Amino acid sequence: MPWDEGLVNSLVYDRPDPGEGRVMSYVGAINEALTIALDSDPSVLVLGQGVDDPSAMFGTTRGLQDRFGLRRVFDTPLSEEAMMGVSAGAAMNGMRPVYMHNRPDFVLLAFNQLVTHAPKFHFMDNGQTTVPMVVWAAIGRGWGSGAQHSQAIHGMLLGVPGLKIVMPSTPHDAKGLLLAAIMDNNPVCVFEHRWLMKKDGVVPERPYRVPIGKGICRRRGRDLTIVGASHAIELGAQAAALLASEGIEAEVIDLRTIKPLDESIVLESLHRTGRLLVVDTAWATGGVCAEVGCLAAEKGFRDLKAPVGRVGLPDAPAPAGFTLEQFYYPDAPRIAEAARGLMRA
Repeated sequence: MPWDEGLVNSLVYDRPDPGEGRVMSYVGAINEALTIALDSDPSVLVLGQGVDDPSAMFGTTRGLQDRFGLRRVFDTPLSEEAMMGVSAGAAMNGMRPVYMHNRPDFVLLAFNQLVTHAPKFHFMDNGQTTVPMVVWAAIGRGWGSGAQHSQAIHGMLLGVPGLKIVMPSTPHDAKGLLLAAIMDNNPVCVFEHRWLMKKDGVVPERPYRVPIGKGICRRRGRDLTIVGASHAIELGAQAAALLASEGIEAEVIDLRTIKPLDESIVLESLHRTGRLLVVDTAWATGGVCAEVGCLAAEKGFRDLKAPVGRVGLPDAPAPAGFTLEQFYYPDAPRIAEAARGLMRA
């Protein structure tokens, strides 16, 4: 299956250009990736709570059980740790399970298997065992889901050796990164964002993979660099458009994978602009904001013209009320204001 890094500036969500290729939804791109994987490799399994429900895991698994049968696409009991262990064991014995969760919050119930066991077997027996397992979950927010159903936990997993963490921002990358994750011989966590699932984009019909661990520049700029992944990139691109109207040219770097981190693309951009603003869909404390900021301090310090900025969630649980959510979650104006602060520094 070939590699396809996608269009550099393919971050137009609401009005994708059909002249660039086939336009499809984010959800459709995920569904197509799963269909391709199941059709091309009999060792691939898709399992999770609700993959066969009418809602079909937000629509991403619709029709898969009808096409591939109950033995390869099936619902699971409310026992996340046990099923994560089953998935890891299946992967160690030649299968390629895709274990799907409605929310990352539910992945927390399986941390023992995901953190303590699955990523370590390859190291513990000198590489004799591989664990080609995908753990998929969708970050939720914005409809009163509250503190226990809207968490973005990807930052907690950055320090786990052996895990890879993928966070697409476009339908093109949702398909290509998921196929790359399924074909990878290591445990890969794929974190989607529910708000991206409403978007459309240009997606090639053919099978392809987007390389894990390689970021992409979504917008060129000379004054500062905005770095992030997933929905943070949509917000960053909107903020860059606001700044451009004021004469500030922001470069937007989409990490696509937060572990392993594409250090070179961040440092090359920082070298050009001298200012760095990290944006994340999770808490600003720790996680992606801290890791990218530390990278700049360790390896790009001489290029910095101002302190590293960061925009993420405040150090508080997510509120359930709509009004409070508007203060809690970052938006484009808030990112743009943080960028203006860096320009004044």
